[in-house]
Amino acid sequence: MIHPTAVISPGAQIAPDVEIGPYCVIGENVRIGAGSKLMSHVVVDGLTTIGERNTFFPMAAIGHKTQDLKYKEGNKCYLEIGNDNVIREFATIHCATLDGSKTIVGNNNLIMAYCHIAHECILGNHIIMSNAATLAGHVQVGDYAVLSGMAGVHQFCRIGKMAMIGGCTKVTMDVAPFTLVDGVPPRCATINRVRMSRLGIPDETIQKMNQAYKIVFRQEMKLKDAVEKLKQDYADVPEIMELADFLTKCERGLTR
Repeated sequence: MIHPTAVISPGAQIAPDVEIGPYCVIGENVRIGAGSKLMSHVVVDGLTTIGERNTFFPMAAIGHKTQDLKYKEGNKCYLEIGNDNVIREFATIHCATLDGSKTIVGNNNLIMAYCHIAHECILGNHIIMSNAATLAGHVQVGDYAVLSGMAGVHQFCRIGKMAMIGGCTKVTMDVAPFTLVDGVPPRCATINRVRMSRLGIPDETIQKMNQAYKIVFRQEMKLKDAVEKLKQDYADVPEIMELADFLTKCERGLTR
């Protein structure tokens, strides 16, 4: 299962059924779980732990030292990747910057060609990053979010659950869950109705989410007042309470 041209450090811990293709390079402190597959020319280094059934396409570069200038040699900085992810060609995922910190990628994510995930990013599950989408440091991305091609996200921003970001969009503030953001400068256009429907959210809940969207994004209310109204009017709708909780934690501001 290991091509003879692959270079694997003696300390690497690799499950017996992992496939490692031609000219791959695996570092000393790497752990790779069962059922994973590395095609040709994949490089994995650093304090990197990879779960099960992940597929890495040619030229992916995983776990290398962060590009953050605050990084100090000797820091123990980690990268953790879960299960069932697909990492396409030339994607880069870096370890953390701060001593003891982690960059985390969850499960069932599709990271397409030329994407970049920087230090201390935290990604949930079932996320799609289309070609050349880029995350700066400390970005958080919620489950089932979609970043379209060449979207760029500023450091410390949060992308909410089931949010969708349009192609070439420059994101500098938080993106609320269940919404669709597009343009330069970015604007929150509507709720992500299609994604919600496909994931089984009832039509009645989607209608209420659309009402909540208008309160937050179209009534020109102060954000704290809009959140209070959501809590008063929709306390029985878990998805809207999740939206309200997200809005109370906006530190970089909200894309509206």
